[in-house]
Amino acid sequence: MGTVRLARMAMACRFELVLQGEDEPWLRAAGEEALREIERLEARLSRFLPASDVSRINTRASEEAVAVEPRLFDLLKQSLHLHRCTDGAFDLTVGPLMQAWGFYGDGGHVPGADELTKARLRTGMHLVELDEEHRTVRFAHEGVALDFGAIGKGYAVDEAVRVLREAGVERAFLHGGTSTMYAIGKPLDAQSWNVAVVDPRSPDEPVAVVAIRDEALSVSAVSGKSFEAEGTCYGHVLDPRLGKPVRGALLAATVSSSAATADAISTALLVHARPLAGYRSLIIRPDNEGSPPRRILHHGILPHPMPEDILPPAPALNGHSQRTPFSL
Repeated sequence: MGTVRLARMAMACRFELVLQGEDEPWLRAAGEEALREIERLEARLSRFLPASDVSRINTRASEEAVAVEPRLFDLLKQSLHLHRCTDGAFDLTVGPLMQAWGFYGDGGHVPGADELTKARLRTGMHLVELDEEHRTVRFAHEGVALDFGAIGKGYAVDEAVRVLREAGVERAFLHGGTSTMYAIGKPLDAQSWNVAVVDPRSPDEPVAVVAIRDEALSVSAVSGKSFEAEGTCYGHVLDPRLGKPVRGALLAATVSSSAATADAISTALLVHARPLAGYRSLIIRPDNEGSPPRRILHHGILPHPMPEDILPPAPALNGHSQRTPFSL
């Protein structure tokens, strides 16, 4: 049995793939095809690429119904379902809000009241009309813009996993940017792929180690892109219902059978700052009385310290394939 490691830059992050099996050339070929699928999806889902399907929808859908290919239409339906399940905390139409807060540029700024009001009028999945019979999408308001940033990476992981499974791969681990990942089967030397979840403010000690096997884990945090104004730090994760950056949670982790679902739900948990029924999750909330100042809500994901047979986090994918870390 051997191990093959592959990596590819896509969707503004590094995707890393570990495959295990007897035929290493075959594993490498299957892995390369899975990574090419991620690249193909980036070309379709990126709102920053003028020729992408999403750019075409954003440009035309306020004027006419736009036909979309079957898989993208299914993703739109899944996104609408997740929007409803999360009481609107997950929303594909955050594009105008992201633009208003300056998160599509290099920095950011606090929008004026008029600018924010206009952006909120263009936000909401009720403005997205899906015609299942004709497989079309149309916007009910000018200026609506889809942004797959909170689900696209997970969807790409799911589709890459589909490619691997169709090729017959039985042991593999794939992550995108260390934030969304999927485990196929189990590694050669352990019963599961174990992922350390780390509070970015206290990176030396994990808050939990999550064991996954034939399922996905996604972790979202507000500590990514941010800016400071008048002494307040504003993160890039927005509450689409209020039109403002989230304030109630610092980090959220979710386990699901689907990486796309886990991706969307972990984002929604930052908005709600409370567990969502039906999903194993962990949420870190600020707590001024703690040291470090945090409060951890566990819902099916056990806290650290772990039993002795759980390995500690590592700085990167390494020779011990089950020691797959998560860090922000």
